[in-house]
Amino acid sequence: MDIKEKIAEIAQEVVEKLKADDNLLANFKKEPIKVLEKLIGKDLPDEQIEKVIDLIKAKLAADDIADTVDDVKDALKGLKGLFGKK
Repeated sequence: MDIKEKIAEIAQEVVEKLKADDNLLANFKKEPIKVLEKLIGKDLPDEQIEKVIDLIKAKLAADDIADTVDDVKDALKGLKGLFGKK
């Protein structure tokens, strides 16, 4: 496994933990470096950890967009019923 794959794996694990805990997510939004270092158990140089934080933020944003799209699809399905379509 190369370093990029390992970083992606760590980022995905962190995203899952953040999504499972609203308080942790709120703290991440306030102090991402501190929370990330706590979650991975390592003190990394800020320049390296910033790249991981950017990846985590991108994954969180993508998940939010996917959830929004699913909500819109569900709402549109409901509207079809109003017009006699299934």
